[in-house]
Amino acid sequence: MRVPLVVTHRDDPGENIWFASVERLAREAGLDVETPANPNEDAFVARLAAIAPDFLFSFYYRRMLSPAVLATARRGAYNLHGSLLPKYRGRAPVNWAVLHGERETGATLHEMVEKPDAGRIAGQEAVSIGDNDTAAEVFDRVTHAAGRVVERALPALLAGTAALRPQALREGSYFGGRRPEDGRIDWTKGAREVHDLVRAVAPPYPGAFTRLGPHRARVLRTWWSEPPAIPPGPPGTLASDGGKTWACCGDGRWLELREIDLEGAGILSGAALAARFAPGGDGMGQFTSG
Repeated sequence: MRVPLVVTHRDDPGENIWFASVERLAREAGLDVETPANPNEDAFVARLAAIAPDFLFSFYYRRMLSPAVLATARRGAYNLHGSLLPKYRGRAPVNWAVLHGERETGATLHEMVEKPDAGRIAGQEAVSIGDNDTAAEVFDRVTHAAGRVVERALPALLAGTAALRPQALREGSYFGGRRPEDGRIDWTKGAREVHDLVRAVAPPYPGAFTRLGPHRARVLRTWWSEPPAIPPGPPGTLASDGGKTWACCGDGRWLELREIDLEGAGILSGAALAARFAPGGDGMGQFTSG
């Protein structure tokens, strides 16, 4: 199968890029590459129409493609989406799945239509989500599943024998993009909800944040484990017990803190973090959501 053109985003040196450059990889492979600011402009649509590709495949491309772009593919346009459609249509599907405490998500190859993530399904594969998996760890698992989905679906697509399954959109869900502000921790929430937020936005994403006195703190890693046998305190109360650091949440359950980026002190973890919040120490305090 020949690839006449790779369309991708311009690499932005100001972005926290934690994945390989598609543009660099394609150029190293000797492929033609375009990085249009807007792939839906008439001039670029005309460029695609002149190529007249059999298929158009979109792998985590950031822009919605217009019907005019989709129509340039003579045998169909397909997208890889990081969820088990029709659940979690829209933006940041892996992050939303982790945030909502899902036990599984997956990868779906589907037809692209005018409505986002709504076309018929060509293939799917589920992946598990563990109690302490971060969104980045789940995303890596989903990426590997996505490759297998394409490998399985491609022969039938090329042969014209693929059995495409319509989505039951009413049984699914749709979510928009997430902003850094959405990572603010509300300590009056239950421990499970706080934990799911932390791992949904853990690095390389912006991270969940809170305050300790006048200082901003990013909670980079929490751990779902057996809580200590100590009395609960007000939401956000910090304690050290058994060499571990804990924060009390709104349901009275203690949540283990594994790594914190504390303004003025840097990243604290393990014994250093536990010592910072040891009983009677200077670091005892209470996180606030402000």
